[in-house]
Amino acid sequence: MGLCDKLGTSQLVVMRRDVVDIRDMVENQRRTSDEDSVMWSGSHREGFRLKESDIDVMYWPNNHRVIWELPQSQYYNTHRQTLILCDCSDSPPGFSLLYLLSPSMNRSVKRACIRLNNMHYISSSKYRKIMCSVVYSDSIQHGPCASGIFSGEIEYDLAHCFACDFWPTPATAWIERCHSWPKPRIVHDIVKNGCHFVPVGHRQGHHVHNEWRLSFSLAEHKLVCAMNHCQFITYGLLKLFLTEIINYGISADDKLLCSYHMKTAVFWVIQQNTLEHWCPQTLLECFWVCFKLILKWVYEGVCPNFFIPQNNMFLSKVHGEAQHQLFLRLYRLYAMGIVFLLQSPSIRSYIVNVLHYPHLSIYTDERTLISEAELDMELLKEIYKHDILYTPNLETCMRCLHTIEQMLKSPLLTQYQVVMIQKITAYLLQKSPFMLYMETYKNKNKLRYRTDKMSYHMLKLATKFGCISDMMYLAMYYYKTLRYMEALSIIEMIKVKLAKPYVMNWNTYVDLVMYTDAVGGQSWCSKMRQAVTMYILLRNKIHFINELILEQISSLQNNWTHLHIPPFVLLYMLEILCYRHVDTIGVQTALDNLQTLVHYDQGQLVPLEIRDISWQILGICQQVTGNPQAALYSYQQSLRQRPSNRIQTATEIRIQEVYHRSSNY
Repeated sequence: MGLCDKLGTSQLVVMRRDVVDIRDMVENQRRTSDEDSVMWSGSHREGFRLKESDIDVMYWPNNHRVIWELPQSQYYNTHRQTLILCDCSDSPPGFSLLYLLSPSMNRSVKRACIRLNNMHYISSSKYRKIMCSVVYSDSIQHGPCASGIFSGEIEYDLAHCFACDFWPTPATAWIERCHSWPKPRIVHDIVKNGCHFVPVGHRQGHHVHNEWRLSFSLAEHKLVCAMNHCQFITYGLLKLFLTEIINYGISADDKLLCSYHMKTAVFWVIQQNTLEHWCPQTLLECFWVCFKLILKWVYEGVCPNFFIPQNNMFLSKVHGEAQHQLFLRLYRLYAMGIVFLLQSPSIRSYIVNVLHYPHLSIYTDERTLISEAELDMELLKEIYKHDILYTPNLETCMRCLHTIEQMLKSPLLTQYQVVMIQKITAYLLQKSPFMLYMETYKNKNKLRYRTDKMSYHMLKLATKFGCISDMMYLAMYYYKTLRYMEALSIIEMIKVKLAKPYVMNWNTYVDLVMYTDAVGGQSWCSKMRQAVTMYILLRNKIHFINELILEQISSLQNNWTHLHIPPFVLLYMLEILCYRHVDTIGVQTALDNLQTLVHYDQGQLVPLEIRDISWQILGICQQVTGNPQAALYSYQQSLRQRPSNRIQTATEIRIQEVYHRSSNY
């Protein structure tokens, strides 16, 4: 029960995976052959939401493919795709050199090429360095990845790699080993999807700067999804054990064991049928067997890769005195017995509770562990994290919508996948009209009328698919096209809906009882329209409101894709801007409401992490209504907040503008 609370029930884990899966599917199926494919991987994709669960994303060019032998080239159009041949002859197991069979038109690939034995090879270290420099300006190289901190708190690892459509020759024996686990259909699915090559060489190889490591990230994700929930929870318990006990207080450079070793241990234990039953009643036994296997590996200095056992993943790090000290630490824990889990802050409270109340009835039925409202809250969080797509132009939006249309024909979609498709569709329908406006606003009246009518219908449709706050895009469009009364009418409707006490925002508290009474048992489509609100996301390359263009430019220059704005803050801003043209009394009332909200809200409607844009918007509204001194104070407050939206440059420009106008006056 405690671990389901910490790691997620089976229902929660499936929901998390479904949401990410749909995003990846829409992203990749709409991409052309000249674009990069993208895949989320790692613990986040597996369904964990631990504090240390970073975001791992893999990118690879669609028009480059790795093959194992020359006859495989017959499956490709070599005029449109660049082929790369593996050369494992002088590399340790699990590593390979990549030989360019034909010239590449990709600038990054060409820059990473070296000559070796009169042939062109792609250097892993050069490619990694080149690709790291194009991600985020503050990212650093970490293994094969560009690593850094996203949004001030989430660690990311981005790996630019190459894809291979064929199962690796060195891993052929793995297929023959799969007698009992995983099931044949999963093995077939894994094999047909091939593997990837990530840019990092073996530390003890002859070509450490030029070798590439075989990556089975997609296969591993499918294996984790093939686990039953007790196996998944055991894997999670091992991750907690690693973070909170084994590696606690140890610097990153001195950590010998990582989460990948824990995952590998679980894979081996499941496949070798070491345990007859994986169920809640045997959870600690399952953990203990995995722990003993890790202890054995450390003693022997050998951690066999699950797909290529000849690849000893301890070879370059777990050896000598460091290996000996690690073994002693683990053996001391082994001698203590399972009681050593009391050292884990995450586990201790659950164990102590049972020890203090031994007669307490323990229910392991997961359906009793999370309510409908709590599950909805978690789903809302997941959707908010993943509903942004890379849509640089209208053509891309249309391709995404076409992809969604094809996906909806599938009878295999889960309820969570349908909800995610619904929200992505709303996202696309909200952005397209503003992109269309930017392209056509200078055209003749007749064409403008047709595009305006089309835009209006798209935004109305988005309100049927999206949540309450998505109505704000329609209000913004009315304001942008100078229809102030229509915008104010929509704003009033939004106010009424947001005033309901049961409205759920993923980042703030909601009365779950009131929420359940109001919309419990209804479809998620209905719940979203009646009782859900989210931050407003303004993509920085699209100009939604002229008054925020400066902020969008500043954010974009700092490698940020969207402005994140609290709904009520944007609502009052739109109200002020509209009333300026129709009703001066309404302007002051709306300004007072906005000022009270930003000054006195305690993180409920104006979350602390996006107070920078909230103070900024208050300052803009004060400035346009003729109060430069109040605006100056608000801009200064904006600079004091966490720079979540990266708008500091815009804030400084606005401050200078206030000073300049004051001095002229």
